[in-house]
Amino acid sequence: MNEIPRGTLQEQTFYEQVGGEETFRRLVRRFYEGVAEDPLLRPMYPEEDLGPAEERLVLFLIQYWGGPRTYSENRGHPRLRMRHVPFTVNRAAHDAWLRHMRDAVDELGLAPEHEQQLWNYLTYAAATMINSAD
Repeated sequence: MNEIPRGTLQEQTFYEQVGGEETFRRLVRRFYEGVAEDPLLRPMYPEEDLGPAEERLVLFLIQYWGGPRTYSENRGHPRLRMRHVPFTVNRAAHDAWLRHMRDAVDELGLAPEHEQQLWNYLTYAAATMINSAD
C-alpha cells in the first residue's frame, strides 16, 4: 500500500500550499490599497481606518482556505450576504471589487493552478454579494 508521507502536497490545505498567513495578508493588504482610493467602494467601509475591515477579510480567507478558525471564534458564522445587506452592492461595485482583487492576486505570483482556484472562488463570492440592480 502506498502511504502518503506527512507534509506532502496531497495532505496540505490550500492555505498551506500557497504560503499560509503571510500570503493572505499580502493579498488583502494590496486589495485594500486599491479600495482606499476607490470612490465607489471606499464609502462602504464606515471605519475611518480600513485596518479592521482588512483584518476581518484576512481572517475569513485564512479560515475558508484551511487555516486557523480565528474568524469564526471571534465573529461567529461568516454570514457574508447578511453582513453586506446595509450596503448597496450592484454590478459596478462588484466590478470594482474584482478589479482591485485581480491586482492583488496578480501580485502574489501564485502557481497557475492555485491562482485559478483562488480566482474562481473570488469571482463566485463577488457575484453572490450583489444585492441591488444597477
